[in-house]
Amino acid sequence: MGHLLSKPVTDVETSYEQNSKYHVGSSSMQGWRSTMEDTHTELLSLTEDPDAAFFGVFDGHGGDNVAKYAKEQLHKFVIKQEAYKDADVEQALKRGFLDIDDALRNNETWSAQIIGTTAVVVLIKDNVLYCANAGDSRCIASVNGELDLLSVDHRPENEIEMQRIQAAGGLVQFHRVNTNLKISRALGDMYYKSADKDPQTQLVTAYPDVETRKLTKDYEFIILASDGIWDCMGNKEVLDFCRTRIGLGKLPEEICEDLVKHCLAPDIPTRSHGTDNMTVVLVCFLHGNPYSHLINRCKPNTPSDDYYDEYRWANMRLPDMPSLD
Repeated sequence: MGHLLSKPVTDVETSYEQNSKYHVGSSSMQGWRSTMEDTHTELLSLTEDPDAAFFGVFDGHGGDNVAKYAKEQLHKFVIKQEAYKDADVEQALKRGFLDIDDALRNNETWSAQIIGTTAVVVLIKDNVLYCANAGDSRCIASVNGELDLLSVDHRPENEIEMQRIQAAGGLVQFHRVNTNLKISRALGDMYYKSADKDPQTQLVTAYPDVETRKLTKDYEFIILASDGIWDCMGNKEVLDFCRTRIGLGKLPEEICEDLVKHCLAPDIPTRSHGTDNMTVVLVCFLHGNPYSHLINRCKPNTPSDDYYDEYRWANMRLPDMPSLD
């Protein structure tokens, strides 16, 4: 993560991608940390499989090397699996995470070091959403405005995680693996991994949990973000933050930028919340319709005073709203 600066770096990197299926926005901010170790990817169509899409957020630690490598390579490790060719995407994701971890082990630059990254990714194929997660970056979905949690954080103090860590000869102290690492699953971190152990029995494992959902027209959007966001806001808070602004006519990339700015600690921080690197990817499902269709869907049936306050604020910020269709 790095040490805290005396003044935050508030430059925001914001981008968007869109086609007939998705309108995707993303934003990243270094914030109070001395380095930026988050990265992300949004691939609306894979070169190797044009019918598939792939989105991911990677929160590095000890440096950004592994996070950047995962951004560029993880989807390639997944789709080259035999399981992927056999339409077993869940198994392909699990195997892909382990194979990229093996590639890191075989690279002497990263072997035996505490350099790693979380990884939360979503692969969409044949109208099915697969979310794979290792670490504490997180993904949620809005389904008719209701929360669907697509990943669970891997923290050392979680019972299942602690059992594995202790069985591998480690300990959990101060909510950290061997008093150091605050996550219990990650790509890289070879210092905590032994070549003579099965991948699923390591102190820190790259083996992901995978959630599967059949995509219906009830699915409005998903949000993938690093823990810099989730440390500041709860799942439903983030969902409502984004959905309200969609209903106000804001674009996904604008909403992402609003979110990272909202979470930034405003002054010299006395607590950890709002001081981390922050990255968020907002994937809006268009279902073949223009984005304005989702805007209308997210408008409240009976607008509240809070909604009108947000509307006035949004119009002050964005007097020249671009075309939404």
